[in-house]
Amino acid sequence: MTDAAYREAAARLCAWYPAHARDLPWRRDKDPYHVWVSEIMLQQTRVEAVKDYYVRFLQAFPAVQDLARADEETVLKLWEGLGYYSRARNLQKAARRIAGRADGQFPQTYEEIRALPGVGGYTAGAIASICMELPEPAVDGNVLRVYARLTEERGCTDKPAVRTRIREDLKRLYRCGSCGTLTQALMELGETVCLPKGTPGCSVCPLAELCLARAHRTWTEFPVREAKKPRKTEARTVLLLCRENRTAVRKRTAPGLLHGLWEFPNFPGTADAAGAAARAAELGLAPQSVRQETGYTHIFTHIEWHMTVYRIECGAQSPDFLWLTPAELAEKTAVPSAFRPCLRVLQRAQ
Repeated sequence: MTDAAYREAAARLCAWYPAHARDLPWRRDKDPYHVWVSEIMLQQTRVEAVKDYYVRFLQAFPAVQDLARADEETVLKLWEGLGYYSRARNLQKAARRIAGRADGQFPQTYEEIRALPGVGGYTAGAIASICMELPEPAVDGNVLRVYARLTEERGCTDKPAVRTRIREDLKRLYRCGSCGTLTQALMELGETVCLPKGTPGCSVCPLAELCLARAHRTWTEFPVREAKKPRKTEARTVLLLCRENRTAVRKRTAPGLLHGLWEFPNFPGTADAAGAAARAAELGLAPQSVRQETGYTHIFTHIEWHMTVYRIECGAQSPDFLWLTPAELAEKTAVPSAFRPCLRVLQRAQ
């Protein structure tokens, strides 16, 4: 696009956004702590799912120093159900780094923000542009789609080199208007108008007259993406080991998926009732009865677990586990979504 076209696009976006922006709780001020929390929560998570979490999180930790001082289990409990728990851990790591700065203030440059744990280029760009009015584009999937259709970008937007080039080109746009407004306008346009599926809302798009994909009716060709790899599947057997209204949980020690989070004991493969009882016996729990409770599938980004669940009444406990009542499980521990159906089984059994 020419500089003149970018000036026109910036003017249109800055005029359009105030009249069409959704009323979202994280848009009510430009406090970098607030914007940062919202952007981390919104990673791979729907806006509607985040709203209540965001409000509860800031009620518990109104300032970055509050988050820095908090117990990790409390942070994870407030995050329960959002998934991708490494986001919460990195959020607290970064909060402790900020609180430990000489001035205790949120970093004010893109480079300093980008250096925080768990902060990538998109999040750093969002904070720097919205809160500091710095010309640092926030380039996510929505913005890439808008840009690719607007310019008929033929490069594959999954490639880092193409993303970097697009980000640098968007700086030309940011020189033509309010950086914070442009970031939020591009986000909003991709989220509500220039949709990934079906026909985009060109009739209400402020950039329609400038858009090459609209002019050539080629919007289905953009953005160019790499073919998705098929998701892996894995069978797992979950044991609800119960004794005197308490159920065994443990922290997951295997590296990678759900590391460090609470789980019900489980192992790869689909066991029958005898196999489940044998595993409980190996743990020294003296299984007395075994009942198959449920089966379900939990989908992660790159893998899906096919779960078979057994409820086993045990004649003994083991110190290798933490034994909790259903109420304690609900109130005190952050149980990942992958195991939430198991909680419902225990609640029904009360």
